[in-house]
Amino acid sequence: MLQSIYIQNYALISELEIDFNKGLNIITGETGAGKSILLGALSLVLGQRADTSVLKDKSQKCFVEAKFQIKQYKIKDFFKQNDLDYEEITTIRREITDNGKSRAFINDTPVNLSILKDLSDKLIDIHSQHESLLLGDDHFQLSLVDSFANHHELLDKYLNKYEEYHVLTTEYKRLIQNADKAKADLDYFQFQFDQLEALKLVDGEQEELEEELVKLNHAEEIKLNLSNSYNLLSGEEVAILSNLKQAKNSIASISKYMKEGDELAQRLDSVYIELQDINNEIEQLNEKVEHDPSRIEFIRERLDNIYSLEQKHKVSTVKELIQIQEELQNKLDLINSYDFETEKIKKEIESLHKELSSLANQISANRKLIIPKIENKVVEILKQLGIPNANFKVEQILVDEFLTTGKEIIKFLFSANKNVALEELSKVASGGEISRLMLSIKSLIVETTTLPTIIFDEIDSGTSGEIADKMGSIIKHMSEKMQVINITHLPQIASKGDYHYLVYKKDNHETTNTYIKLLTKDERINEIAKMLSGEALTDAAIQNARVLLSK
Repeated sequence: MLQSIYIQNYALISELEIDFNKGLNIITGETGAGKSILLGALSLVLGQRADTSVLKDKSQKCFVEAKFQIKQYKIKDFFKQNDLDYEEITTIRREITDNGKSRAFINDTPVNLSILKDLSDKLIDIHSQHESLLLGDDHFQLSLVDSFANHHELLDKYLNKYEEYHVLTTEYKRLIQNADKAKADLDYFQFQFDQLEALKLVDGEQEELEEELVKLNHAEEIKLNLSNSYNLLSGEEVAILSNLKQAKNSIASISKYMKEGDELAQRLDSVYIELQDINNEIEQLNEKVEHDPSRIEFIRERLDNIYSLEQKHKVSTVKELIQIQEELQNKLDLINSYDFETEKIKKEIESLHKELSSLANQISANRKLIIPKIENKVVEILKQLGIPNANFKVEQILVDEFLTTGKEIIKFLFSANKNVALEELSKVASGGEISRLMLSIKSLIVETTTLPTIIFDEIDSGTSGEIADKMGSIIKHMSEKMQVINITHLPQIASKGDYHYLVYKKDNHETTNTYIKLLTKDERINEIAKMLSGEALTDAAIQNARVLLSK
């Protein structure tokens, strides 16, 4: 439960600290005194976003700290999952700096707002007049029914499967779109690939073929010059090798007479060997070189095919053509894999569809089972609250597609008068009827929740007299099972509190401040008397206040 709250530099509050208690805590005060400011400050520690507009003194930071007694509530796992220190008295602190930056802490550990909100959802429920308007919202109505059905684990399991199903169906649609587009290009890709594959391209062959073609085109000239060179070296008319051999032998014959001759003979021998080797290579090359028209035609045709594809694909080498061929192969493989992938995902979707349908049916059955109980109890309480001819129905409307909450939507139908057809709440219910209807539902939720605290912000709006008294009795009954903090303008409800707090304003020379205090017995009598008669206290009002409190 909410044990205490400390507020500093928030709206009209310079500094304020208040302790709350078990049971029914009543908060009253004149309009504009700052009751809503208290709720605004509390909402900060519950995860609401804020900015510098909440700062009373713009040069100082805002500080709000709430302490919750959580010993008997089974939420240790939350602290473990979020790596937080568990304390039986848990402190939540929120700071807003003068430049608008916000920091949040749980037991002095910094946390983000989503974690703060997740924890607050387990600790406290704030009912405002705005929430009464939500009563006409389909999603809100559905969540109320589910809280009675108490099948949260089933809903979580369904939601996990739904998210998986949604991801798969989205992926399936994407694959189908890509497959359709790719298949439209399939023939074009296949034609390009077949052209390249038919050539059986080899990296580097273009350069080799170009070089070979040059040789073949000049074969006669090459052969003529090779033959001439061979004849000059070893022919019959001018035999360089033969003359060189004779010269070598001549020099060798004089080497015994002079040492220079031996060196010259060796050099001539080296030259002779080198020239003889060159001559042999010239002879071999000459034998290889042939004018081959058919080979020339083959090379020209292959190079033409290569040049044509290079021009088509705007590249300049066979290596680049091979890369394009590989890319086309990958595209074709991908296109051919679409059918396999889509069929695989389709089967997974069909399997998930069955699971989701089964879970949705269980959820629907749970809701169907609990709805009559909700309807009967709400009507019973509404009659106690002065709507004797109340008729309340919860309509289940099945839909074809899966939603995040099942395969149905929920609508609350209401009629306050006899023989008047049921219609949606927003069309038929007045403000006072909506307040009573919401209180009826909230009082039932107490039976199914372990929530420590609920705060009512003028849930009695639009009611008075005997009806207000009965609403107070219901709120009082709720406080027997949970802590209730109730902001009210009605003395009939205020008198039922176990503790009564007064919110008030005071002016000083510089500013206006909001304060809150726990009233003593006598102060409480006077406050309720003022609520009955106004500022001018009368003996009758004081007596009426004593009667209300004595009840």
